[in-house]
Amino acid sequence: MKKGKMKQLLSYGFGALGHDVYYYSISTFFIAFVTAQMFAGSPHEDAMIALVTGLVVVIRLVEIIFDPIIGSIIDNTQTRWGKFKPWLVVGGLMSSLMIILMFSDFFGLAKTGHRILFAVVFTISFIILDAFYSFKDIAFWSMIPALSEKNSERETLGTVARFGSAIGAQGATILAIPITIFFTRASHTQGARGFFAFGVIVALVQGISALVTAWGTKEQESAIRQQGTKTNTLDVFRALMKNDQLMWLSLSYILFAIAYVATTATLILNFTFVIGNAGLYSITGIVGFIGSIILVPLFPILAKRFGRRKVLTAAIMSMLIGYLIFTVGNSVPMTVAGLIFLTTPYQLVFLSVLMTITDSVEYGQWKNGVRNEAVTLAMRPLLDKIAGAFSNGIYGFVAIAAGMTGSKYISGHTYGVGTFKIYAFIVPAVLMVLSLVIYLVKVKLTEKRHQEIVAELEERFKA
Repeated sequence: MKKGKMKQLLSYGFGALGHDVYYYSISTFFIAFVTAQMFAGSPHEDAMIALVTGLVVVIRLVEIIFDPIIGSIIDNTQTRWGKFKPWLVVGGLMSSLMIILMFSDFFGLAKTGHRILFAVVFTISFIILDAFYSFKDIAFWSMIPALSEKNSERETLGTVARFGSAIGAQGATILAIPITIFFTRASHTQGARGFFAFGVIVALVQGISALVTAWGTKEQESAIRQQGTKTNTLDVFRALMKNDQLMWLSLSYILFAIAYVATTATLILNFTFVIGNAGLYSITGIVGFIGSIILVPLFPILAKRFGRRKVLTAAIMSMLIGYLIFTVGNSVPMTVAGLIFLTTPYQLVFLSVLMTITDSVEYGQWKNGVRNEAVTLAMRPLLDKIAGAFSNGIYGFVAIAAGMTGSKYISGHTYGVGTFKIYAFIVPAVLMVLSLVIYLVKVKLTEKRHQEIVAELEERFKA
């Protein structure tokens, strides 16, 4: 492999590592901080937890409406560094600064009892975080079709990126509790000081990785990419709605993503209040990491031999077995078995969906006559943000409904384990079945069909 290609692969992979460290921290561990420490000692603790989790859901659901517009802004950007790098750097650095604030008590405001003032300050701060993260998120994943038009190269790039993502996500899962305990400086306890230190570390990792990606990648120019035109707001939504394959895939994936994050976001509650040992939560990251380093590199091989449709189908069937194991078992061995079947195949689903969304750039260009890279690729992070928003709300809802607030298990206390399992395992399993049905019935954009579309586009633009 040429030196330039290797540099691009490694820098993009490292960028994905920092990107997912950030994503998992804000989607999972931030709400864990809110329910356990942000309002600890406040006379209105449950009410404030419900307020913050509700605000996060509303803000993220409202703001995602603007993601296609953000994609349009990125598509229309013209600088000496390309269209993606400026947003990657600015968005990465600003969102890194804001996550530090999120893992604090807002300079004591969270515990003063001034609920309205806190709600206003928190809302403004979270909107700033989410807006800059959106620019960075969309710019990062939209780079794939700009870096290559070949299926094989895209799959390699996506696989390396997903490998970096897996290390980042599972690394954060493994290290979050040890880091918070270490910096809390209290025996086997997660405190506010530890969560704040964790937020600072996450900010540094994401900020540095964004700079490395901007330094090490280079957009390719081609006849097909040069056909892109400026789009206004209405054009953006028209282009998305006319891309039927993108829409059906998006519906399938959002059901899958909500199901998956509803489970993974609440797994810490399973370890803390069902098993009774929060320290064992690191097992989640260990299982996911081992599974990722085995399966992610195998994706191009599996996709070439069996096709993405069969790879995705087999992965979801495995995850359904994992849900069954979680539902019937409460022990550590059963939990580990459930994790193996549930979390390990996730990478195969993600990569199958990511590659199909990437291919829908050319499908949309072939069908509508307009090429929208960032607008099209914005759909994947948009869908994950919807799922992330729901995961924040689900975590707070389940924690309160099952009586699982606080940071540690209290012996003799009765917890709503049945309630927890319904929302964390049974409902998500049903959503995952619906997701698979929609995908198999409606999504027809295979690798072979994409190759035919690219060939047709090349012939069209030769004329």
